[in-house]
Amino acid sequence: MATVLSLGVLMSLASSVLAYTPLTDQRYTYPNLPYKVDTDPTGRGPQFGYNICNSTTQNQDSDCQTALLNSIDDWCTFGPATPSSSIQDVEAATVAWCTKPGRGTRVIPEGAITGVQVLKAPSYILFTANIRQELINIQTNDDGGELDPHGDDQRGNPLGGLVYSNAFPSNKGNNNTFQQVIEWHNFLGSDVICFKICDPSVSPSSQPYCNNLFDRTGCNFVAPAAYQDGVFEVCESENQDPVGVYTGADGKTSTYSQPPEPTVITSLPSVKTPSSSKCTPYNSASLYAAAASVTPTFSVTQDTISISGGTSTTSSATSTTSSGVTTKASSTTGGGSSSSTHSTSSTSTTSKSGAGPSFGAVPVSSIVAIVASVLAAFGAVIVGF
Repeated sequence: MATVLSLGVLMSLASSVLAYTPLTDQRYTYPNLPYKVDTDPTGRGPQFGYNICNSTTQNQDSDCQTALLNSIDDWCTFGPATPSSSIQDVEAATVAWCTKPGRGTRVIPEGAITGVQVLKAPSYILFTANIRQELINIQTNDDGGELDPHGDDQRGNPLGGLVYSNAFPSNKGNNNTFQQVIEWHNFLGSDVICFKICDPSVSPSSQPYCNNLFDRTGCNFVAPAAYQDGVFEVCESENQDPVGVYTGADGKTSTYSQPPEPTVITSLPSVKTPSSSKCTPYNSASLYAAAASVTPTFSVTQDTISISGGTSTTSSATSTTSSGVTTKASSTTGGGSSSSTHSTSSTSTTSKSGAGPSFGAVPVSSIVAIVASVLAAFGAVIVGF
């Protein structure tokens, strides 16, 4: 006689079968990554994009959620998949935007980046940039927020997002190997980006520099640096003070306590910018020349600029893009107080135009269909048990 299980029992069984491991506890050797790190459909899941990114996903609609940060001319940030988005609304579904083709991601359009400083510290590497954020789908007036591998549910923002680098000293200059970055934070908003990756070889001592307790503060507070328009450089740096630590007017060291929402943060204590040295300047035109092969199409409506990616390399299109996006107002402030990226109520966009990667002759859609069929059969067995 068949036994009909209640919805509650079925939900409990599904939760136990599809239980996920915290993102920071998952280890994958690049490029041997799963198609999706987080396949759990409960809560905020499943993952919006995918982690296997290659030539079949290289376009301006890519939903790749694997970011690589290697050098001043080869780095990524996470950002929205759809134009004119607020970081707070799409944090779980952000995708990788990179400075050049070849990573299977979207490419940051030519002229969007107006200043970059890379600081190499003993415990971390910090990538900072001044950017026209509307060109990577962020609302022009968005103060932004924080993305990190934690979140209240420990599934990360973006959900299932992975980060790798070949820039740490432990790589010994081998550009063909990539270490998984376990602790990191990526703030973006107010036309500024900071992406700090903590060296896994010195963990856990590097943890205080990449903690995610101050998600409503912004780049200047969690990742103090120069943030200068028109400057492109790589410097050696001292470690900053642990995130949140500051020295008051009385010379005493204190730790900032971020107020809970909806309390508005009206001011922040001043934090010390670590000293830097041995800076090497670069020419921006040569750094991001490859981005010219990606020709964005602009659709302007009031304060919003929408972009649809293409692959045209004609000289006229490149010239128009270059002349149209080479200037921006200087900004030295990070994300503001309007965003909390640890909220589990953020909605993930489910309508996607970016095709997933293909594996030889078998498309991912077929693999997913097969897995879905197996799970459906498994559910039928449970109900008829």
